[in-house]
Amino acid sequence: MSTTETSPQDPQAPTVEVLSARDVPLGGPRAMTVRRTLPHGNRRMIGAWCFVDHYGPDDVARTGGMDVAPHPHTGLQTVSWLFTGEIEHRDSLGVHAFVRPGELNLMTSGHGICHSEVSTPATTVLHGVQLWVALPDEHRDTARDFHHHVPEPRTLDGGQARVFLGTLAGHTSPVPTFTPLLGAELLLDPRATLTLTVDPAFEHGVLVDHGEVHLAGTDLHPGDLGYLAPGATTLTLTNTTDSPTRLVLLGGTPFEEQIVMWWNFIGRTHDDITQAREEWQAAADRFGAVQGYPGDRLPAPELPGIPLKPRGRTR
Repeated sequence: MSTTETSPQDPQAPTVEVLSARDVPLGGPRAMTVRRTLPHGNRRMIGAWCFVDHYGPDDVARTGGMDVAPHPHTGLQTVSWLFTGEIEHRDSLGVHAFVRPGELNLMTSGHGICHSEVSTPATTVLHGVQLWVALPDEHRDTARDFHHHVPEPRTLDGGQARVFLGTLAGHTSPVPTFTPLLGAELLLDPRATLTLTVDPAFEHGVLVDHGEVHLAGTDLHPGDLGYLAPGATTLTLTNTTDSPTRLVLLGGTPFEEQIVMWWNFIGRTHDDITQAREEWQAAADRFGAVQGYPGDRLPAPELPGIPLKPRGRTR
């Protein structure tokens, strides 16, 4: 459900739309569960951010951790960001890399790529976010690509920031994006208030990992994603607890194109998705192959019996 609250003391305060998560199993019978906040109800995107999965702390001894066999993507970028644990990444570009806490792994699918994601044997607790960025139409068939970046922590008055995409608090990530974006991990000190200068052309989302935060007259709880429309020049966050609070801040200019997002594909029409699915099932060169994963590829699910319709950032 979405709720809207504003502070009665400040009628000019921006409106916060609170997006609550739904639980989604990732994998088989012993699957770890992820909390999904985008796409959500009437709010399908924040900037070009179109998919937000938040998971953990997950006891891999109980759930088996993450083991996602080779699967395809089109028309998007995957952004992997961990708080705890380690994930082994292999893709059809030939990249063999590891996702570690505080380190960005960004993979561009473009016209087509496939990859696998497996938590490593040394991982006991898995905790992080998996994010997708929709590519604009002029770039959605771009070549496959991969970037790894370790942002330096930036000490702020009241907390700390690690900026993995875009610009915040005087720090700019070197990782290129196809639309204006912001992605950062924020740590707020106990009972601290942190005010950040932000781009008024951006819409923003604040995902609470742990702790609680007060934003523009609204309290956000663990797992909530608070949405703010464009217009604000500053963003003020208050940690209302006696322990540190961790957040993920996302932002970007509104993505005005309509997209079709189904399974692991983003296109513009039903036919785009149908073609991508057929090529994946046929093991076409479009997606390449992952080397080194000890198992079979994931088969694509059946398409629904009705045509998939393009949708905008809101329904």
